[in-house]
Amino acid sequence: MRAKKWCLATAFVLVAGACGSPNSGGGAKDVTPDKVPDNPKNPVTLNIIDVAGNLQLTQGMIDEFVKAHSKVIKKVTYTKATAPELPGKIKAQQSAGQVQIGLVLTGTDGLSAGIDQNLWVKTDDYSSRIGNPNYQAPAAKMQELAQGHGMELVYSPAGPLIEYNPQKVPNPPTTTQELLAWAKAHPKKFQYARPANSGPGRTFLMGLPYLLGDSNPKDPKTGWTKTWSYLQDLGKYVDYYPSKTSETMTNLANGSADMIATMTGWDINPRALGQVPPGVKVTYLKGMHWVTDAQYAVIPRGVSADVVSADIQLIKWMLTPQQQAKAYDTGYFYPGPAVNGVTVSMAPQKSQQVIQQFGRPEYDRWISQFPMETSLPAEQQTAAFDQWDRTVGGGKVHK
Repeated sequence: MRAKKWCLATAFVLVAGACGSPNSGGGAKDVTPDKVPDNPKNPVTLNIIDVAGNLQLTQGMIDEFVKAHSKVIKKVTYTKATAPELPGKIKAQQSAGQVQIGLVLTGTDGLSAGIDQNLWVKTDDYSSRIGNPNYQAPAAKMQELAQGHGMELVYSPAGPLIEYNPQKVPNPPTTTQELLAWAKAHPKKFQYARPANSGPGRTFLMGLPYLLGDSNPKDPKTGWTKTWSYLQDLGKYVDYYPSKTSETMTNLANGSADMIATMTGWDINPRALGQVPPGVKVTYLKGMHWVTDAQYAVIPRGVSADVVSADIQLIKWMLTPQQQAKAYDTGYFYPGPAVNGVTVSMAPQKSQQVIQQFGRPEYDRWISQFPMETSLPAEQQTAAFDQWDRTVGGGKVHK
């Protein structure tokens, strides 16, 4: 979810020529790479759905592509949904043979769910057209999570971090046990959003096994004994779990919460937008491992050959260094660029000013200091979300 607000379209517009017919299994009919032209026969209307707040980082890239390539894309429509809603929307259109969504912008949550349910086109089949994005090393590891079914657009070391009001929390916790003790002493004042629909929420979830010294941080089913026990104990002092990250920021700002789970971009961006007081602080917990985050472009199975052609060209454009520099934005996914050699000095002047005013010098130090771990792969991430919903907080999520 993004911190800025957008107007929501009330319905998806049908992409010209994007409909496919169901195959014998009732799913989407795939277009094979040999049927995808270098350029669409006619410029397409591309319907993009964003379930990650990614447009805050990439809409400038997309709009500039459309302006420069009117023979490829004549118009773009933007819509927004939550990651848990995404699979149902895609599957319904695929089953009906009416795939109206031409491109999906998603975090690891929607990516994982779609891989698990076989919803995405295999972009690896078009690698010769997309080229080598020259990802920086941690981003390259995050690209592996796509399993060939999408392209990483932006990258962040992410978290888990703790954001707090220093007037209410003069001595923030330094360990997981101190956090638990603080929550017990201050019930209803610590908060994080439902992991299946929140970058900070899932980063907190996936970071705890490292902080707690669990037996296998990559196996939520059998390797997270300490984590699940800890979250259940912590949950005794959590009033409710918001369904989106922005609500935790609102609660921090209005005093409903004094401390929340956060990550680099969700710390910088709301302060830059004036949604959170500029004086809030962040800290990390002893044993910190960054759980890196990324956002991806994925193509639903069942779109037309012309739409795939347009998508491939757009993705390639978005991964050039010049366009990647726009990903610094207003700090939303700090730093943002996924490819090598893209510095903040290349970013738009507004982005440079925001990072200078609201960025934290300690972030660059912490990024160098602490080890980095990739988010869980699709199957394990889905399992972790499911178990959290069943055994930790599903009954206390505000819709």
